[in-house]
Amino acid sequence: MSPRRRDAADRGRQAAVHDGSTLRWPGGTAKFALFGEVLWVGVLCCVGGLGILTIPASLAAGSAHLHRFLRAEASTVRHFAADFAAALRTGWLVGLGVAAAVVLLLLDIVVAGSRSLPGWQLVLAAGIVLLVGLLAGLAGVTARWQDVRSWRAAGRLWLREAREDPAGVLWLVAAVVLTAMVAWQLPPLIIPGVGCLVFAAFATSVRERRPRT
Repeated sequence: MSPRRRDAADRGRQAAVHDGSTLRWPGGTAKFALFGEVLWVGVLCCVGGLGILTIPASLAAGSAHLHRFLRAEASTVRHFAADFAAALRTGWLVGLGVAAAVVLLLLDIVVAGSRSLPGWQLVLAAGIVLLVGLLAGLAGVTARWQDVRSWRAAGRLWLREAREDPAGVLWLVAAVVLTAMVAWQLPPLIIPGVGCLVFAAFATSVRERRPRT
């Protein structure tokens, strides 16, 4: 390595230590391992979400799994299963509500897409926006479940932080849209897409934000 590159690498390491990112997330220093773990979380979440009503619990367990990995703590399948079981105790009710809302919104989109309704363009746009917002909200709540271990408290935390960090909400919406697009184009990509969505939701949950006064 040339002296110039060595100096640049040293400055990068010093900056990471100075802002606390390396100390706070030691597991994130291994970039390739982190990428592999994100893909693995996608597999775990997709398997855990096969029951449909179990999707919120699987996403919450996946977020907790990534949190432990980034903290360089033990993050095994057994830990994921324990988190999944804990989140599912009341999380199936969340899954039921989300599933019902998604079905209604998809029905609205299909009917509006048939162009049989007056003002179908507005109805179609509203249905798509509400569906994306619902999925982004679900991802945001599941990323916060690990901190409070309560779905109601996680929902309140998500709403409060969403008001404080609208940019983070937009990033999460973009992640939902990209996941949906890649899954639509090539269904097998839903597995890495879900892993990336869980990672994006977790990343937005730990963003530095300034409370609004």
